[in-house]
Amino acid sequence: MPDLSPIIKAYDVRGVVPGDWDEDVSRAIGAAFAEFVMSDGEATAVVTAHDMRESSVPLSRAFAEGVISRGVDVVEAGLGSTDLLYYASGSLDMPGAMFTASHNPAQYNGIKMCRAGAAPIGQDSGLATIREWAERDAYDRVPDRVGTVSSQDVLAGYADHLHSLVDLSGIRPLTVVVDAGNGMGGHTVPVVLAGLPLEIVPLYFELDGSFPNHEANPLDPANLVDLQAAVREHGADIGLAFDGDADRVFVVDENGDPVSPSAVTALVAVRELAKGRGTTIIHNLITSRAVPEIVREYGGEPVRTRVGHSFIKEEMARTDAVFGGEHSAHYYFRDFWRADTGMLAAMHVLAALGEQSRPLSELTAAYSRYAASGEINSTVADTSATMGEVRDAFAEQDGVAVDELDGLTVQLPDGAWFNLRASNTEPLLRLNVEAPDEARMTELRNRILGMVRA
Repeated sequence: MPDLSPIIKAYDVRGVVPGDWDEDVSRAIGAAFAEFVMSDGEATAVVTAHDMRESSVPLSRAFAEGVISRGVDVVEAGLGSTDLLYYASGSLDMPGAMFTASHNPAQYNGIKMCRAGAAPIGQDSGLATIREWAERDAYDRVPDRVGTVSSQDVLAGYADHLHSLVDLSGIRPLTVVVDAGNGMGGHTVPVVLAGLPLEIVPLYFELDGSFPNHEANPLDPANLVDLQAAVREHGADIGLAFDGDADRVFVVDENGDPVSPSAVTALVAVRELAKGRGTTIIHNLITSRAVPEIVREYGGEPVRTRVGHSFIKEEMARTDAVFGGEHSAHYYFRDFWRADTGMLAAMHVLAALGEQSRPLSELTAAYSRYAASGEINSTVADTSATMGEVRDAFAEQDGVAVDELDGLTVQLPDGAWFNLRASNTEPLLRLNVEAPDEARMTELRNRILGMVRA
C-alpha cells in the first residue's frame, strides 16, 4: 500500500475516489481494522453501513472482504445515516465502519470507524495503528477461518430507540420543512418522524450521491436558500436541513432565519440538564460563549474541548457528560452511546417548540446573545505561517489572551474573540469570529480575513 496519511485524517478516512483511494485501499483498511479489533480483544464481528454515493457500495464490500480475510465476521446494516451506524454499533455491541464523505462533494468518500458501543477511534486511539497496518498489508497471524458476511436491517430499531429518548406524540401540530439534500435524511426521516403530529414538507428526499440540487453541506448559507424559501412559502413552524450522512442538522425558524448551532446546543443542554441525571455539558471551543454562560445559569458544568467527534466523545466518556454540542451542528448524547446524531437533536428542538405556544424565533432568542460570523473558509498556501502572522499581530496587545488548544484562539478585552484553524479534512483555513454586536464582529472579521487572504 502507498502512504495513506493524506487520506487518514485526525478522526476518519476521507479522500477523492479513485484518485486518493480505491477498493484495494479499502480492502487493506478493512483487514487492518479487523486485526485492530481482534488484537484489542474487543470483538469477532464488525457492523458496516453506507450512504448513497456511487462509490459507497463497492468500497464497503471491499472493506468487508478485508475484514473477513482476517477471520472476523461482518454484519451489513446496508443503507443508512452515520448515526444509524452508531446505533447499530451500540445496540449490537460491535465495532463499526460507516462509508460516507458526509458533506463533501460527490467525488469524495470516506470511512468513520468506531469501537463497540460507538466509542471513537482517532489518531491517538487506534487510527494511526490501523493506517500503519494497512500500509504494510501483511500480518504474522494466520487466521484459522474466513469470516462470514450477513445482513441486518436496523432502521426500525433505530427509530424506536430515538422515540424512547424524546416523546413527540403529545406536542402541538407542527408544519416542518425538511431538506435532506439528496442525502441520507431522505432515508431516515420518513421512518423516524412517521405517525407524529407533524406535517412534513419534503425537499430533495431522493437519494442521489451526485447532489443535483445543492451540496449536502448546510454549514454553507447558500445551501439553506431552498429550505428558507420553502418555510416561508408553506408558513411552516420550522425548517430542518440535514447534511449528506444526516449526522448533522441545521435549523431555521418560522421566518426562514437560521438558528445558530450554538443556540441549539444551549437549548438541548437545558433540556438534558432538566432530566437531573448529570450536570456536565461539553462544548467545543468555537461555540458561542453564550453556551457555557447558559449551562452555568441552569446549574450545569460546561467543559471546553477541541473540535472533532473523536475528541468530543473521549471528553464525554472522561467526564460522563450528558450532552455535547459543536458549532458545526454535531450534537452528542450520553443516551446515544455518546455519539452524534442530527435526528435526535432535531427531535429535541421539535419537542421544545411543540410543548409550548411561542414561535421558534421567540423560543430561541434567549439562547442567542452575541453576533457571530459563522465559519468562513479560505484557501492559503501555508496555513501554519498564516496563523503565525495573525498570532503575532494580536499576542502582544494588552488584555489579549491566546491559546492553541485547537488552532489559534484569541480573546480580546472587549469580549470579542476569534478562532483560526486548519481543516482536518480539507485544504482550508477556517475562521470563526464572535463579538458583543454585529458592527464589532464585522470589523474584526474583515481585519482577520484581510490578513489571511493577503
